[in-house]
This record gives sequence, C-alpha cells and structure tokens, in this order.
Amino acid sequence: MKYLSLSFSLLVSAFLFACGKSETAPQISSKGAAIPVKVIGIKAGSFISSISASGNFSTKDETLLSFKVGGIVSKIYVQEGDPVKKGQILATLDLTEVQAGLNQSKLAFEKAKRDYERVGRLYQDSVATLEQFQNSKTALDIAEQQLKTVEFNLSYAQIRATQNGFVLRKFVNPGQQVSSGAPIIQINGANQGNWVLQATVNDQNWSLISPGDQAVIFASNSSDSIPGKVIRKSQAADQVTGAYWVEVAPEDTKNLNLASGMFGKALIQPARTTQGWQIPYEAILDAQGSEGFVFVTDDGKQAKKVKVVLGKISPHSVQVLSGLENHTTLIVAGSAYLTDGSTIQITD
Repeated sequence: MKYLSLSFSLLVSAFLFACGKSETAPQISSKGAAIPVKVIGIKAGSFISSISASGNFSTKDETLLSFKVGGIVSKIYVQEGDPVKKGQILATLDLTEVQAGLNQSKLAFEKAKRDYERVGRLYQDSVATLEQFQNSKTALDIAEQQLKTVEFNLSYAQIRATQNGFVLRKFVNPGQQVSSGAPIIQINGANQGNWVLQATVNDQNWSLISPGDQAVIFASNSSDSIPGKVIRKSQAADQVTGAYWVEVAPEDTKNLNLASGMFGKALIQPARTTQGWQIPYEAILDAQGSEGFVFVTDDGKQAKKVKVVLGKISPHSVQVLSGLENHTTLIVAGSAYLTDGSTIQITD
C-alpha cells in the first residue's frame, strides 16, 4: 500500500505539471493570419562604387630571343637577373658550320659570275645563244641571293638585346644543340619603367570600367599605395578561366621595386555611375553569386517575392542593379516568415 500511494502521488504531480506547461505555451498563428513586417520606401538613384581586382605585374614587352639558324650554342654571356642594354651580345652559336656555308655560297657566287662573263663574251661573238646568256644571268642572280641569305643568317647566329632591361630566364647552356627559333633567353624592359598590373575582373565589373579610370595599386611586397589609371581592357574572355582583364599602369614608375609576375591588387574608381537601389543587407534572401531575392509590397497587404541582381555588398547595405523597377516599398523585417503572396501587417 505504501508503494501504491507513492506511485499515485507521482502520477498526479506529472499531470499537474503538464497542465501548467500547456497554459504558458505561445499561441501559434492560424493559417492565413497576417504576418507582422517592417518596411521602408525605396527609390532608384545613381552611385559610384570602387572595384577591387587582383593580378600580376608585367612590363608587357617580355621577349623570347632565339637564333635564326640551328646549331651548337657556343657561349651564353648573361645569367638570369642580369641587367642588359640594347644591342648587347647575349649568346652566340658555334660558327664552324655557318662559316662553312658562307664560304660555299661565296664560291658558288664567284663561279656563277665567271660563267656569266664567259657566256657574255661568247654571246657577243655569236657563239652562245641568247637563251644561254639569259640562263647564266639567272644563275648569277640566284647565287647572289643565296650569298645574301647566308650572310644574313650569319649575323643572326648571335643574340643581341632588343631593349634595355633584365634577363628573366635562360633556357639553354653552352654546348647544347638548338633548332632554329628555339627560345634561348627571355628579357623584359623593366629598366624602362613600363610596368602594368594585369588584373582580372568579372563581366559585370568589366562593363563598368573604361580606359582612363583612376585607380590605386598595391604591390604584394609593399604597403604603400601607387596612384595609377586603367590603360586597356580585354575585348574577349579568357578561354580557360572565362574572366576578363584590365591593365592598370602606375602614374609614376620611379623607384618601383617590382618583378615580373609579382602579385598585386588595384582599387579602381569607375567614372561611369551605376543606376540602382541601396537597400539594407538583412532584406536579401537566398543570395547566390550576383542574384538574390527580396520581398516587396505594392498594396501594404500582401508580400511579393522578387528576384534581384546584386551589385557591391557591404556589411550593412547591398546595391541592387535591377529587379526593383516599379516597386517603392521594401520589406526589411519579417521576411524569413514570408512566402510569395503572404498576408502582411505593417508595424512601426
């Protein structure tokens, strides 16, 4: 009996606790009830937004130098990182084979010249025909052109710097056999201070940027800002990445401590203004990439879900580039409980 009385007491306590909990539970809104929301008025306007982009520094005049003819590399006079001056000899081929070809061409030219003179005398004496005389003249002309070709190739059996700059890469060493046109040395014009930052941007930002737009450049090896401007932009997307690029040139190239391929950033200030709306960040729902959704109301009684195209996103606001045309009232609080067509009640 004692245990039965204790069990009955526990059962009564549990029942009373359950009843008390049901009395304090919040009431769930019935289906179709108005959902309280907060709204603000919106109006289209124009704004200017800076565009951040990153890329690599280059002089845009990096040149691969090679020999006109193939052969054995005799000497390489420079190493990677060496400064060079325009016209400086950088590498030479072993001239044994080239010189032999030159001597052979000279002998062929001298023989063609003797034949032409001999046939000419015979033609004057009516011993040789006109055709034979003309053929000897053609043979002389061919031998002369062949000699000029070999002399030209001989002059390109050495590599000279095409501009003042630095040696970026050295691809071969003395003793290696190379073919005609094979890259031997790569140089750039860094000494001339013609640096540019080639930065990638998406298609939306690309359309806002124009040559002449002002920019601020930041190199990865320095915290100093470098004033610059946009000088060029691509007219086609990269086949691999699908991105577009713009070139930003520093306005003052003095004392720039840069290297080809160094990473850098640019903050570009487009001169072209953007038309759109500036709305609170919390009004955006289901944002993905450059698209998202917001709720608006046209009559103050019903919510409407609208797809929008987003621009620059900041911690407290978002730029909307399109999608809010013909709408003047934006729901900024309570959106999480809404669906398209929900009944709303505007609160202060």
